[in-house]
Amino acid sequence: MDKSKIKKVVLAYSGGLDTSIIIPWLKENYNNCEVIAVSGNVGQTGELDGLEEKALKTGASKLYIEDLTDEFVNDYIIPTVKAGALYEKYMLGTSFARPVIAKRMVEIALAEGADAIAHGCTGKGNDQVRFELAIKAFAPDMPIIAPWREWSIKSRDEEIDYAEAHNVPLKINRETNYSKDKNLWHLSHEGLDLEDAGNEPLYDKEGFLEMGVSPMAAPDQPEYVELEFEKGVPVSLNGEKMSAKDIILALNEIGGKNGIGLLDIVENRLVGMKCRGVYETPGGSILYAAHEYLETVTLDKMTAHKKEELSITFAELVYNGQWFTPLREALSAFVDKTQETVTGKVKLKLYKGNIIKAGVWSDYSLYSEELATFGEDDVYNQADSAGFINLYGLPIAVRAKLFGKGK
Repeated sequence: MDKSKIKKVVLAYSGGLDTSIIIPWLKENYNNCEVIAVSGNVGQTGELDGLEEKALKTGASKLYIEDLTDEFVNDYIIPTVKAGALYEKYMLGTSFARPVIAKRMVEIALAEGADAIAHGCTGKGNDQVRFELAIKAFAPDMPIIAPWREWSIKSRDEEIDYAEAHNVPLKINRETNYSKDKNLWHLSHEGLDLEDAGNEPLYDKEGFLEMGVSPMAAPDQPEYVELEFEKGVPVSLNGEKMSAKDIILALNEIGGKNGIGLLDIVENRLVGMKCRGVYETPGGSILYAAHEYLETVTLDKMTAHKKEELSITFAELVYNGQWFTPLREALSAFVDKTQETVTGKVKLKLYKGNIIKAGVWSDYSLYSEELATFGEDDVYNQADSAGFINLYGLPIAVRAKLFGKGK
C-alpha cells in the first residue's frame, strides 16, 4: 500500500481501547490523513454516550453513528435463529454483528470518497476476517488498514501506555481490562483471568456480568414466558404482539434476571488457535430454545435431520465471516422453505439458569397423541410392524446368510 496516496480513511470506531488509539496512530503514520469514524449501533447500550466528543478530541474529522439495530435483527439475527445455527454452542453474537457494520462502513467510505478503510481487530482474532471479507464483498479494491498487523504495540498494557501518552481518555483500567463486545444480542468477555482455562469465571463478582445475574443470585420462584412464532419468526411475547427486536430486548431483561444464557467455552478460532471466553446471551438462549421446541412438532423427520446437519455449515459460514456468499444465501433459502409451517406457541419455564419446556401448540403439528399413545387406539395396527421389520432388516439377514451365520 502506498501510504502517500492515503488522504482519507474511514475507521470502524467503537470508542474502546483499540479504536480510541487508532485515530492518533493513523494520523501519525499515514501523513496526517483525515479520519472519519463510523460507529454502527447494534444495541451496545451506554457505549455510544459521549462518543462523538471523544472521537473529535482524539483527531477524527467527524463521526457517523448509524442505527443498524432493525437491520441487524431482521436480516442477520432472525435468519440465523431460524437456521438453528450454533458454532460449538456459541450463539454467534459478535460474528453476525460484523457484516452489518462493515456493509454500512463501505457505503459511507464510497460516499465520502475514502482512500482506505481501517479497523481495530487484532491479528489473532476472527473479526479481522469478518470485517475484511464483508468489505471485499462490496468494495473489492478498497485498501484495508489493520494497525494490529503494522504497529509495534504488542499488548493491551502497551495500548494503555500509548493512550496515556497521547491523552486519549479511557473508561477502563489495567485491572478491569477484559476484552468485551456488546450488542443487543450478547456480551462477550475475554482476557485477564479467563485466559487460564482452570479459573472459574467470576459470575458472582459485582460488575462482571452486565446483562443479568448468576443462577445462584436468580429468584427462588420460576417465571413462565410464552412466545408465538409465524413461519419461524417471533411475533409475540406473553400474548403481546411485538417486533422481533423488542421481543429480544424484553427477553434479555427476563432471561437476565433469571440467570439464563451464560456460556463458558473454549472455542476453535478460525485462525487456528483455541480461545476461552464467557458469553452472556439471555434473550437469545430463550429464543433458540423456543424455536427449536416448536420445530420438534412442525418439521418432519427427514427435514429436521437435514436442517440440523446443515445448521453446522450455516454456523461455520457466519463464524468465519462468509455471510455474503452464495452458499449462505442458498442455505437461507432452504431454511426459509423449512419454516413455512413453523407457526405456533411455546411456553417455557425459567428457573435459576435453566430453560424448562412447559408446552407447545401449533395448527401444523405433526404430533398425534392418538398415534403415540400407549393406551388403546383405533388408528395403528401393531401387527403391521412385523412386515416393516422384515423388509427393513432384509439386508442384515441376507448378509448373515452369506457368511453362514446361524447354522
